[in-house]
Amino acid sequence: MRSLVYLCDWLPPDFGAVGQYSLLFARERAAAGEDVVLAGLSSTAGSIAEEAVGSGRLRIVRLQAPVYDKADFRRRAWWTLRTNGALLLALRREIRRADEVLFTGSPPFLIHLLAPLNLLLRRRLTYRITDFHPECLMAELERVPLPLRLFHRWTVFLRRRIDRFEVLGEDQRERLLALGIEAGRIVLKRDPSPVAIPAGTEPLPVPEELAGRTVLLYSGNFGVAHDHETFVEGYRRHHREGSGRVGLWLNATGAKADRVEEILRRENLPVHRSRPVPLELLPRLLVTPHAHLITLRDAFVGYVLPSKVHGCIQSGRTVLYVGSDRSDVHLLCRQGLPPGRYHRAAVGDPAAVATALEALGACASPGFG
Repeated sequence: MRSLVYLCDWLPPDFGAVGQYSLLFARERAAAGEDVVLAGLSSTAGSIAEEAVGSGRLRIVRLQAPVYDKADFRRRAWWTLRTNGALLLALRREIRRADEVLFTGSPPFLIHLLAPLNLLLRRRLTYRITDFHPECLMAELERVPLPLRLFHRWTVFLRRRIDRFEVLGEDQRERLLALGIEAGRIVLKRDPSPVAIPAGTEPLPVPEELAGRTVLLYSGNFGVAHDHETFVEGYRRHHREGSGRVGLWLNATGAKADRVEEILRRENLPVHRSRPVPLELLPRLLVTPHAHLITLRDAFVGYVLPSKVHGCIQSGRTVLYVGSDRSDVHLLCRQGLPPGRYHRAAVGDPAAVATALEALGACASPGFG
C-alpha cells in the first residue's frame, strides 16, 4: 500500500481553510487505497485518531500549538520555526517510511526544512502552495530589505528541487512559471467548496442590526492581503450619497476586520460583527445574505487565492469582488455566476464599489441576483 504523509496547520474543529481542505483531500487519497497520515495543529490538545476510509487508511495526528498574534512579527517567526520543527520531529518515523510527503503553505516555510532534509531521505515531495512565502511578507512592505531578498532567492532555489506543485489557480501557476519552475511539475488542483449546500438549506437568522437591509456578508479571514480602503470608501458613498440600503455583516477574524468595524461604527454606518461559525453551520451562513464580499490587494494576486470564493459561488448568492481581474477570483466568479450575480470593482475605485452596492440594494430578499 502506497504511503503518504500530509502536513498542514490548523485542523478542524479549529478555524482554518487549509486544514479543512487538507482533511478532505487526505480522505480522498485514503479512499483511493493509500495509507495516509495527516498531521496538523490543535489549539486545545494533541490527539491521534484513525479512520478506515475506502480501501485505505487514514491516521490524523493533531499537535497542540498555541495561537499567536500575526501582527507581532517576532512572535510569528518564532512560532513558525518552533511549530515546523515540532511537526517534523513528531512525524520523523512516518516521513522516513513514506513514499510521498505532501506539505502546504500553512504553516509557512516548511520547505526550508523539508527540501534540505530530503537530500538524505530522497522522498517524493509535493508542495500544495496555498500561499506564497516569503512573497506575502514582501508584498506587505514598501521597501524589501536585502536579507529578505536573499532569503527569497534561497526559497526559489529550494522550490526548483520540489518534485510536484499543486496550485490553487491559474494565477499561481503563472507565478511559478515566472520563477523558472517547469510547467510539467505544476498541477492545477483547485479547492472545492468546504461544505455541501443542499437545495432548501435553511438560512441563519439575520442579525438585528441589519434587519430590513440588503445583507452583504464578509466571512472568513480579513487580513493583510485583503483590500479594505476601497470597500470602506465605496460603502461610505453608498450611505452618504446613495440609497444606503446595504448593511455589512462581518463574520470574520483578522486585523482588517477589526479596522473595518472600527471605522464603520465610528461613522455610524451599519455593520454587524460576529466570529466565524462552526463548520456544520457554514452552509446555512452562506445562503443567509443577499450577497458575498471578497477583496484582494493587487500586490497579492497569484500569491493568495481567497478560498471562500468556492463556497460563495456554490451558495448561489451575488458576489461583489474588489480586486484585480488577473486573479482567479475573477476567473471563477465569471465562469461560475450569471452576469447579473457578479460585480467587480478594481482596487482604488470606490465609485465602482458604490455603483455595485446600489445595484445590490435593489434586492429585497435572499436569492435575488
